[in-house]
Amino acid sequence: MEANGETPADVHHVRAYLTGLQDAITRALEAVEGDGAGAGRFLADAWAKGPGERLQGEGITRIMEGGRVFERAGCGFSHVRGAQLPPSATQHRPELAGAPFEAMGVSLVFHPRNPYVPTVHMNVRMISAGHPGQAPVRWFGGGLDLTPCYGFEEDAVDFHRACRDALGPFGADLYPRFKTWCDAYFHLKHRDEQRGVGGIFFDDFCELSPGQSFAMLRSVGDCLLKAYLPIVERRKDTPYGEREVAFQRYRRGRYVEFNLVWDRGTHFGLQSGGRTESILLSMPPHACWSYRREDAADTPEAALTREFLVRRDWL
Repeated sequence: MEANGETPADVHHVRAYLTGLQDAITRALEAVEGDGAGAGRFLADAWAKGPGERLQGEGITRIMEGGRVFERAGCGFSHVRGAQLPPSATQHRPELAGAPFEAMGVSLVFHPRNPYVPTVHMNVRMISAGHPGQAPVRWFGGGLDLTPCYGFEEDAVDFHRACRDALGPFGADLYPRFKTWCDAYFHLKHRDEQRGVGGIFFDDFCELSPGQSFAMLRSVGDCLLKAYLPIVERRKDTPYGEREVAFQRYRRGRYVEFNLVWDRGTHFGLQSGGRTESILLSMPPHACWSYRREDAADTPEAALTREFLVRRDWL
């Protein structure tokens, strides 16, 4: 601990937090799956990149497929170093273009089996970069967001309340700022459509002290289970049939579109020479597209677009 009681925002402490967060989240999801093995457990796939590759570093990708509750759940940790910061990371820091960098983070996407349980995404990360002879610049980024196929007001409200409470100790202005940022970020510009009901998103964050910025990152990371698991418990046993599954796959198509076309994390990983299998763990197991699909106005499928895939104040 530093003299002011803050945990130092150095590589050692950030890495220790992130690996512990990955452990805690995957254990919690296995508990939701219940007793058993195989489909209800995460496979841990350790990987490393060495000399001769664009990136050096290592990570652990944990993946669960075919579970009782989660059709596919991926939670990855990575810690990499590279010779040149990719363009997707320098749009707000042009002075760092081409600088050596170090990045570490935990990223996850959980695709539930039941269409009434929403998909959730979270990412928390730290990036450090600087040209030779200059002190490195270090910043944090991340957030979490909720993407339902069938919208429920109480789910969206509870999720946003948890996000607000996680940020509250660090400034009353952070939740409204990060909520607005999330709405703007998770927007399919080519369709003029929101990806889901939002949450919080931030990047290039270092406006607090290093220790407080890291503390805020930890609060966001620790928020995931508090925000999401109560919704899973509430919806996972809801009866559903072929109609709901078909709509779920249609909505997952939108998820794929966003991740491949607009997501900065996907672009950063691919542009920097990252591990493709780990970068694309966010993809759903099944997705489909329909040409100009239109749902009847009085259906819950139409209500999703009309009432939930819009920017609104949930609190």
